[in-house]
Amino acid sequence: MALADHDTYRTPPDRPRSLLARLSPWPELAFYPPVLRIVLRSGRQAVRGAYDAEAWVRASLGIVRAMEAVGMRLTVEGMDHVRGLGGPAVFVGNHMSTLETFVLPSILQPVRPVTFVVKDTLLRYPVFGPVLRSRDPIAVGRDNPREDLRAVLDGGRDRLSRGISIIIFPQGIRSPAFDPAQFNSIGVKLAARAGVPVVPLALRTDAWGSGRWLKDFGRVDPSLPVRFRFGAPLPPEDKGTQAAVVRFIEENLAAWGGLEDR
Repeated sequence: MALADHDTYRTPPDRPRSLLARLSPWPELAFYPPVLRIVLRSGRQAVRGAYDAEAWVRASLGIVRAMEAVGMRLTVEGMDHVRGLGGPAVFVGNHMSTLETFVLPSILQPVRPVTFVVKDTLLRYPVFGPVLRSRDPIAVGRDNPREDLRAVLDGGRDRLSRGISIIIFPQGIRSPAFDPAQFNSIGVKLAARAGVPVVPLALRTDAWGSGRWLKDFGRVDPSLPVRFRFGAPLPPEDKGTQAAVVRFIEENLAAWGGLEDR
């Protein structure tokens, strides 16, 4: 079943773990090899100019299956809000780990074209960089807030005018903790400038942790749930939209629980 086929997706309870996941006491040994194969294959395709939206979705879904093969359990809710959109939107969510960057394409791209706002240094990565560049992202430096705002507003409006929705994580850095004070309103400002709705996104992805030496390759904990929930579209011109997005994220994180000590 494709992740976007129904309003809610849940990893089937009878989905088996891989043999290596069952034998190894370290889930990372079973998880990262298939992930690296997917990333390397995607990088080769991107360098050849053959990495299109369909390839992006296939690679993302492959990551989901690798997660499930080591015992991670994924829940996606609120897809009716995504399918009910009459046009492009700005998806505004919290940012916990590498996981959402890999998984969201398989959730959203089959419904409507999307791209990310990303840190410009990611575009210079030797393998992952060509993959990201092929998806026409909006790059920001995060050193000059004024320049970043201009890049997001101008680049976002251009892509939205072409029917491409934008995924943005306003808190910037990945963190299991959600701090509203670090969650800026750039996504809401972009939506208002372009005249498109804001779709709040709450996620919990700390099952894929950050590494000490390589941030994208940290501890994997299959006992932790992986959750995505999309809220009802919000009008960008409403002065309460930013507060509504923050409230949606906070309420869902509180309901999911288990984050206090992480």
